[in-house]
Amino acid sequence: MDWTGWIESRGEPAVLAFCGLLVGLGFGFFAQRSRFCLRAAVIEFWHGKFGDKLAVWLLAFATAVVGVQLLVVSGGLDVSTARQLSAQGSLSGALLGGLIFGVGMVMTRGCASRLLVLSANGNLRALLSGLIFAVVAQASLGGVLAPLREAMASWWVVDGGPARSVLALVGAGPWDGLVFAAVWLITALFFAHHSGWGFWKWAGGIGTGLMVALAWAGTYQVMANSFEPVQIQGLTFSGPSAEWLMRVLSEPGEPWTFGLGLMPGVFLGSLVGALVGGDWKLEGFGGGYTMPRYIIGAVLMGFGSMLAGGCAVGAGMTGGAIFAVTAWLTLLGMWMGGGLADRVLDRPHQRAKVPSGAAVAQQAP
Repeated sequence: MDWTGWIESRGEPAVLAFCGLLVGLGFGFFAQRSRFCLRAAVIEFWHGKFGDKLAVWLLAFATAVVGVQLLVVSGGLDVSTARQLSAQGSLSGALLGGLIFGVGMVMTRGCASRLLVLSANGNLRALLSGLIFAVVAQASLGGVLAPLREAMASWWVVDGGPARSVLALVGAGPWDGLVFAAVWLITALFFAHHSGWGFWKWAGGIGTGLMVALAWAGTYQVMANSFEPVQIQGLTFSGPSAEWLMRVLSEPGEPWTFGLGLMPGVFLGSLVGALVGGDWKLEGFGGGYTMPRYIIGAVLMGFGSMLAGGCAVGAGMTGGAIFAVTAWLTLLGMWMGGGLADRVLDRPHQRAKVPSGAAVAQQAP
Protein backbone atom coordinates (compact mmCIF):
# COMPACT_ATOMS: atom_id res chain seq x y z
CA MET A 1 0.00 0.00 0.00
CA ASP A 2 1.34 3.43 -0.98
CA TRP A 3 0.89 5.24 2.33
CA THR A 4 3.05 8.19 1.29
CA GLY A 5 1.05 8.87 -1.87
CA TRP A 6 -2.23 8.48 -0.03
CA ILE A 7 -1.12 10.90 2.67
CA GLU A 8 0.16 13.44 0.12
CA SER A 9 -3.10 13.38 -1.84
CA ARG A 10 -5.53 13.31 1.09
CA GLY A 11 -3.59 14.76 4.02
CA GLU A 12 -2.81 13.26 7.41
CA PRO A 13 -6.13 14.18 9.11
CA ALA A 14 -8.25 12.55 6.41
CA VAL A 15 -6.12 9.39 6.35
CA LEU A 16 -6.20 9.09 10.14
CA ALA A 17 -9.96 9.58 10.21
CA PHE A 18 -10.44 6.96 7.48
CA CYS A 19 -8.27 4.51 9.42
CA GLY A 20 -10.36 5.20 12.49
CA LEU A 21 -13.56 4.63 10.51
CA LEU A 22 -12.35 1.25 9.22
CA VAL A 23 -11.14 0.11 12.64
CA GLY A 24 -14.40 1.32 14.18
CA LEU A 25 -16.53 -0.57 11.67
CA GLY A 26 -14.69 -3.79 12.44
CA PHE A 27 -14.68 -3.28 16.20
CA GLY A 28 -18.37 -2.36 16.34
CA PHE A 29 -19.43 -5.33 14.24
CA PHE A 30 -17.30 -7.93 16.02
CA ALA A 31 -18.01 -6.57 19.50
CA GLN A 32 -21.74 -6.63 18.82
CA ARG A 33 -21.79 -10.14 17.40
CA SER A 34 -19.65 -11.58 20.22
CA ARG A 35 -21.34 -9.61 23.05
CA PHE A 36 -17.88 -8.38 24.07
CA CYS A 37 -18.19 -6.69 27.48
CA LEU A 38 -15.69 -6.25 30.31
CA ARG A 39 -18.46 -5.72 32.87
CA ALA A 40 -20.06 -9.06 32.08
CA ALA A 41 -16.65 -10.77 32.22
CA VAL A 42 -15.86 -9.21 35.60
CA ILE A 43 -19.18 -10.29 37.09
CA GLU A 44 -18.76 -13.84 35.84
CA PHE A 45 -15.27 -13.96 37.32
CA TRP A 46 -16.32 -12.71 40.77
CA HIS A 47 -19.28 -15.09 40.78
CA GLY A 48 -16.86 -17.96 40.19
CA LYS A 49 -18.47 -18.76 36.85
CA PHE A 50 -16.05 -19.12 33.96
CA GLY A 51 -18.60 -18.84 31.19
CA ASP A 52 -18.75 -17.48 27.66
CA LYS A 53 -18.66 -13.78 28.64
CA LEU A 54 -15.37 -14.16 30.45
CA ALA A 55 -14.05 -16.35 27.65
CA VAL A 56 -14.94 -13.75 25.01
CA TRP A 57 -13.08 -11.01 26.87
CA LEU A 58 -10.06 -13.24 27.45
CA LEU A 59 -9.97 -14.24 23.79
CA ALA A 60 -10.25 -10.64 22.57
CA PHE A 61 -7.59 -9.41 24.98
CA ALA A 62 -5.21 -12.26 24.21
CA THR A 63 -5.68 -11.77 20.46
CA ALA A 64 -4.91 -8.05 20.86
CA VAL A 65 -1.68 -8.74 22.77
CA VAL A 66 -0.56 -11.45 20.33
CA GLY A 67 -1.37 -9.29 17.30
CA VAL A 68 0.49 -6.25 18.64
CA GLN A 69 3.52 -8.22 19.76
CA LEU A 70 3.72 -10.01 16.40
CA LEU A 71 3.81 -6.61 14.71
CA VAL A 72 6.54 -5.46 17.09
CA VAL A 73 8.85 -8.46 16.64
CA SER A 74 8.34 -8.42 12.86
CA GLY A 75 9.38 -4.76 12.66
CA GLY A 76 5.95 -3.59 11.53
CA LEU A 77 5.30 -1.55 14.65
CA ASP A 78 7.33 0.58 17.05
CA VAL A 79 5.39 1.65 20.13
CA SER A 80 8.26 3.37 21.93
CA THR A 81 6.76 6.79 21.16
CA ALA A 82 3.23 5.88 22.26
CA ARG A 83 2.06 8.13 25.09
CA GLN A 84 1.34 5.08 27.29
CA LEU A 85 5.09 4.39 27.30
CA SER A 86 6.94 7.59 26.43
CA ALA A 87 5.10 10.21 28.51
CA GLN A 88 5.04 10.64 32.27
CA GLY A 89 2.31 8.53 33.80
CA SER A 90 0.38 8.31 37.03
CA LEU A 91 0.26 5.07 38.97
CA SER A 92 -2.22 6.54 41.46
CA GLY A 93 -4.38 7.75 38.60
CA ALA A 94 -4.27 4.36 36.90
CA LEU A 95 -5.29 2.39 39.97
CA LEU A 96 -7.84 4.82 41.41
CA GLY A 97 -9.23 5.68 37.99
CA GLY A 98 -9.62 1.99 37.24
CA LEU A 99 -11.45 1.42 40.53
CA ILE A 100 -13.83 4.32 39.90
CA PHE A 101 -14.40 3.26 36.30
CA GLY A 102 -15.06 -0.32 37.41
CA VAL A 103 -17.78 0.79 39.81
CA GLY A 104 -19.31 2.99 37.13
CA MET A 105 -19.40 0.31 34.44
CA VAL A 106 -21.32 -2.04 36.74
CA MET A 107 -23.83 0.71 37.52
CA THR A 108 -24.38 1.51 33.82
CA ARG A 109 -24.23 -2.19 32.84
CA GLY A 110 -21.50 -1.61 30.29
CA CYS A 111 -18.14 0.07 29.75
CA ALA A 112 -17.69 3.00 27.35
CA SER A 113 -17.33 0.87 24.22
CA ARG A 114 -20.27 -1.33 25.21
CA LEU A 115 -22.49 1.73 25.68
CA LEU A 116 -21.73 2.88 22.14
CA VAL A 117 -22.40 -0.59 20.76
CA LEU A 118 -25.71 -0.86 22.63
CA SER A 119 -26.74 2.64 21.56
CA ALA A 120 -26.54 1.52 17.95
CA ASN A 121 -28.77 -1.44 18.89
CA GLY A 122 -31.58 0.90 20.03
CA ASN A 123 -30.77 0.96 23.76
CA LEU A 124 -31.75 4.42 25.01
CA ARG A 125 -30.33 3.75 28.48
CA ALA A 126 -26.93 3.23 26.92
CA LEU A 127 -27.35 6.32 24.75
CA LEU A 128 -28.09 8.56 27.75
CA SER A 129 -25.24 7.03 29.74
CA GLY A 130 -22.86 7.51 26.82
CA LEU A 131 -23.77 11.18 26.47
CA ILE A 132 -23.24 11.81 30.18
CA PHE A 133 -19.97 9.88 30.00
CA ALA A 134 -18.74 12.17 27.22
CA VAL A 135 -19.71 15.34 29.10
CA VAL A 136 -17.97 14.24 32.31
CA ALA A 137 -14.93 13.03 30.39
CA GLN A 138 -14.54 16.48 28.84
CA ALA A 139 -15.12 18.16 32.21
CA SER A 140 -12.40 15.95 33.69
CA LEU A 141 -10.00 16.62 30.83
CA GLY A 142 -10.15 20.40 30.72
CA GLY A 143 -13.18 21.55 32.68
CA VAL A 144 -14.43 21.89 36.20
CA LEU A 145 -13.25 18.40 37.26
CA ALA A 146 -9.75 18.80 35.82
CA PRO A 147 -8.16 20.15 39.06
CA LEU A 148 -9.42 17.16 41.04
CA ARG A 149 -8.17 14.74 38.39
CA GLU A 150 -4.76 16.41 38.26
CA ALA A 151 -4.46 16.38 42.05
CA MET A 152 -5.24 12.66 42.30
CA ALA A 153 -2.91 11.87 39.40
CA SER A 154 -0.03 13.71 41.09
CA TRP A 155 0.03 11.47 44.15
CA TRP A 156 2.21 8.80 42.52
CA VAL A 157 3.81 9.49 39.15
CA VAL A 158 6.28 7.57 37.02
CA ASP A 159 8.61 8.89 34.33
CA GLY A 160 8.17 7.90 30.72
CA GLY A 161 10.43 5.31 29.13
CA PRO A 162 11.50 1.97 30.62
CA ALA A 163 9.82 2.77 33.95
CA ARG A 164 6.41 2.56 32.24
CA SER A 165 7.06 -0.75 30.45
CA VAL A 166 6.32 -4.04 32.19
CA LEU A 167 8.73 -5.83 29.85
CA ALA A 168 11.57 -3.39 30.60
CA LEU A 169 10.99 -3.57 34.34
CA VAL A 170 11.34 -7.36 34.39
CA GLY A 171 14.27 -7.36 31.96
CA ALA A 172 12.27 -8.92 29.11
CA GLY A 173 12.04 -8.09 25.42
CA PRO A 174 9.49 -8.23 22.60
CA TRP A 175 9.94 -11.97 22.09
CA ASP A 176 9.26 -12.58 25.77
CA GLY A 177 6.13 -10.49 25.44
CA LEU A 178 5.03 -12.60 22.48
CA VAL A 179 5.58 -15.83 24.44
CA PHE A 180 3.55 -14.46 27.35
CA ALA A 181 0.82 -13.40 24.94
CA ALA A 182 0.78 -16.87 23.35
CA VAL A 183 0.32 -18.49 26.78
CA TRP A 184 -2.52 -16.09 27.49
CA LEU A 185 -4.09 -16.94 24.13
CA ILE A 186 -3.87 -20.68 24.79
CA THR A 187 -5.60 -20.13 28.13
CA ALA A 188 -8.33 -18.11 26.43
CA LEU A 189 -8.80 -20.78 23.77
CA PHE A 190 -9.18 -23.39 26.51
CA PHE A 191 -12.02 -21.47 28.15
CA ALA A 192 -13.57 -20.70 24.77
CA HIS A 193 -13.48 -24.38 23.76
CA HIS A 194 -15.34 -25.39 26.90
CA SER A 195 -17.99 -22.71 26.41
CA GLY A 196 -19.57 -24.45 23.43
CA TRP A 197 -19.48 -21.42 21.16
CA GLY A 198 -20.94 -20.90 17.74
CA PHE A 199 -19.20 -19.19 14.84
CA TRP A 200 -19.87 -15.59 15.83
CA LYS A 201 -18.45 -15.95 19.33
CA TRP A 202 -15.17 -17.18 17.89
CA ALA A 203 -15.06 -14.71 15.02
CA GLY A 204 -16.24 -11.82 17.18
CA GLY A 205 -13.78 -12.43 20.00
CA ILE A 206 -10.81 -12.76 17.67
CA GLY A 207 -11.96 -9.92 15.42
CA THR A 208 -12.41 -7.53 18.34
CA GLY A 209 -8.85 -8.16 19.49
CA LEU A 210 -7.45 -7.79 16.00
CA MET A 211 -8.99 -4.32 15.72
CA VAL A 212 -6.83 -3.21 18.66
CA ALA A 213 -3.71 -4.34 16.79
CA LEU A 214 -4.99 -2.79 13.54
CA ALA A 215 -5.45 0.59 15.22
CA TRP A 216 -1.83 0.61 16.38
CA ALA A 217 -0.60 -0.53 12.97
CA GLY A 218 -2.64 2.01 10.99
CA THR A 219 -1.65 5.08 12.98
CA TYR A 220 1.97 3.89 13.02
CA GLN A 221 2.04 3.72 9.24
CA VAL A 222 0.67 7.25 9.00
CA MET A 223 3.33 8.46 11.45
CA ALA A 224 6.13 6.62 9.63
CA ASN A 225 5.17 7.92 6.18
CA SER A 226 4.17 11.47 7.07
CA PHE A 227 6.32 14.57 6.76
CA GLU A 228 4.31 16.18 9.55
CA PRO A 229 4.54 15.12 13.22
CA VAL A 230 1.84 12.52 13.92
CA GLN A 231 1.28 10.79 17.26
CA ILE A 232 0.88 7.02 17.15
CA GLN A 233 -2.28 6.05 18.99
CA GLY A 234 -4.46 3.07 19.69
CA LEU A 235 -8.12 2.25 20.04
CA THR A 236 -9.83 4.12 22.88
CA PHE A 237 -13.22 5.69 23.62
CA SER A 238 -12.84 8.24 26.43
CA GLY A 239 -10.80 10.79 24.49
CA PRO A 240 -12.80 10.43 21.24
CA SER A 241 -16.08 10.75 23.17
CA ALA A 242 -14.97 14.07 24.63
CA GLU A 243 -13.55 15.06 21.25
CA TRP A 244 -16.86 14.44 19.50
CA LEU A 245 -18.70 16.40 22.16
CA MET A 246 -16.52 19.45 21.56
CA ARG A 247 -16.80 18.92 17.81
CA VAL A 248 -20.56 19.18 18.02
CA LEU A 249 -20.50 22.23 20.30
CA SER A 250 -17.69 24.14 18.57
CA GLU A 251 -17.48 25.92 15.24
CA PRO A 252 -16.67 23.68 12.25
CA GLY A 253 -13.23 23.69 10.73
CA GLU A 254 -11.17 21.64 13.16
CA PRO A 255 -9.09 18.90 11.47
CA TRP A 256 -10.28 15.32 11.54
CA THR A 257 -8.53 12.76 13.74
CA PHE A 258 -8.38 9.01 14.22
CA GLY A 259 -10.80 9.22 17.14
CA LEU A 260 -13.32 11.28 15.20
CA GLY A 261 -13.46 8.58 12.55
CA LEU A 262 -13.53 5.78 15.12
CA MET A 263 -16.77 6.69 16.92
CA PRO A 264 -19.16 6.74 13.94
CA GLY A 265 -17.41 3.64 12.61
CA VAL A 266 -18.16 1.70 15.81
CA PHE A 267 -21.77 2.89 15.77
CA LEU A 268 -22.30 1.85 12.14
CA GLY A 269 -20.49 -1.46 12.60
CA SER A 270 -22.61 -2.32 15.63
CA LEU A 271 -25.78 -1.29 13.79
CA VAL A 272 -24.92 -3.64 10.93
CA GLY A 273 -24.19 -6.41 13.42
CA ALA A 274 -27.53 -5.87 15.15
CA LEU A 275 -29.42 -5.92 11.84
CA VAL A 276 -27.60 -9.07 10.70
CA GLY A 277 -28.38 -10.84 13.96
CA GLY A 278 -31.89 -9.46 14.35
CA ASP A 279 -30.91 -7.78 17.64
CA TRP A 280 -32.07 -4.20 16.99
CA LYS A 281 -34.71 -3.26 19.53
CA LEU A 282 -35.76 0.08 20.96
CA GLU A 283 -35.34 -0.07 24.74
CA GLY A 284 -35.87 2.53 27.47
CA PHE A 285 -35.69 2.55 31.24
CA GLY A 286 -37.51 -0.33 32.89
CA GLY A 287 -38.21 1.56 36.12
CA GLY A 288 -37.72 4.95 37.70
CA TYR A 289 -35.13 3.68 40.17
CA THR A 290 -32.72 2.77 37.38
CA MET A 291 -32.17 6.24 35.94
CA PRO A 292 -30.18 7.66 38.90
CA ARG A 293 -28.04 4.55 38.86
CA TYR A 294 -27.17 4.96 35.17
CA ILE A 295 -26.45 8.66 35.58
CA ILE A 296 -24.16 8.18 38.58
CA GLY A 297 -22.41 5.28 36.86
CA ALA A 298 -21.79 7.34 33.74
CA VAL A 299 -20.34 10.17 35.83
CA LEU A 300 -17.99 7.76 37.59
CA MET A 301 -16.90 6.22 34.29
CA GLY A 302 -16.26 9.60 32.69
CA PHE A 303 -14.08 10.82 35.54
CA GLY A 304 -12.41 7.45 36.12
CA SER A 305 -11.45 7.03 32.47
CA MET A 306 -9.73 10.41 32.31
CA LEU A 307 -7.99 9.83 35.64
CA ALA A 308 -6.76 6.42 34.46
CA GLY A 309 -5.77 7.67 31.03
CA GLY A 310 -8.36 5.69 29.13
CA CYS A 311 -11.37 3.38 29.26
CA ALA A 312 -11.61 -0.41 29.48
CA VAL A 313 -10.51 -0.72 25.86
CA GLY A 314 -8.15 2.26 25.70
CA ALA A 315 -6.26 2.01 28.98
CA GLY A 316 -6.95 -1.70 29.36
CA MET A 317 -6.68 -3.61 26.09
CA THR A 318 -4.83 -1.04 23.97
CA GLY A 319 -2.31 -0.14 26.68
CA GLY A 320 -2.15 -3.70 27.97
CA ALA A 321 -1.20 -4.98 24.51
CA ILE A 322 1.99 -2.88 24.60
CA PHE A 323 2.66 -3.86 28.25
CA ALA A 324 2.26 -0.38 29.73
CA VAL A 325 2.49 -0.53 33.53
CA THR A 326 -0.33 1.96 33.99
CA ALA A 327 -2.60 -0.05 31.70
CA TRP A 328 -2.20 -3.23 33.72
CA LEU A 329 -2.79 -1.27 36.94
CA THR A 330 -5.91 0.23 35.40
CA LEU A 331 -7.18 -3.22 34.44
CA LEU A 332 -6.56 -4.44 37.99
CA GLY A 333 -8.51 -1.47 39.34
CA MET A 334 -11.40 -2.11 36.96
CA TRP A 335 -11.68 -5.74 37.95
CA MET A 336 -11.53 -4.84 41.65
CA GLY A 337 -13.97 -1.93 41.33
CA GLY A 338 -16.40 -3.97 39.26
CA GLY A 339 -16.34 -6.84 41.73
CA LEU A 340 -16.89 -4.47 44.66
CA ALA A 341 -19.82 -2.73 42.97
CA ASP A 342 -21.43 -6.03 42.11
CA ARG A 343 -21.13 -7.27 45.70
CA VAL A 344 -22.45 -4.07 47.27
CA LEU A 345 -25.08 -2.96 44.74
CA ASP A 346 -26.33 -6.00 42.84
CA ARG A 347 -25.96 -9.12 44.96
CA PRO A 348 -28.18 -7.91 47.85
CA HIS A 349 -30.84 -6.96 45.30
CA GLN A 350 -30.57 -10.38 43.63
CA ARG A 351 -30.86 -12.17 46.97
CA ALA A 352 -33.93 -10.10 47.81
CA LYS A 353 -35.62 -11.42 44.65
CA VAL A 354 -35.13 -15.07 45.66
CA PRO A 355 -38.43 -16.48 47.07
CA SER A 356 -38.31 -17.38 50.75
CA GLY A 357 -38.86 -21.06 50.03
CA ALA A 358 -35.98 -21.10 47.57
CA ALA A 359 -33.79 -19.29 50.08
CA VAL A 360 -34.59 -21.92 52.73
CA ALA A 361 -33.85 -24.69 50.24
CA GLN A 362 -30.50 -23.08 49.37
CA GLN A 363 -29.56 -22.90 53.05
CA ALA A 364 -30.49 -26.52 53.73
CA PRO A 365 -27.51 -28.92 53.96
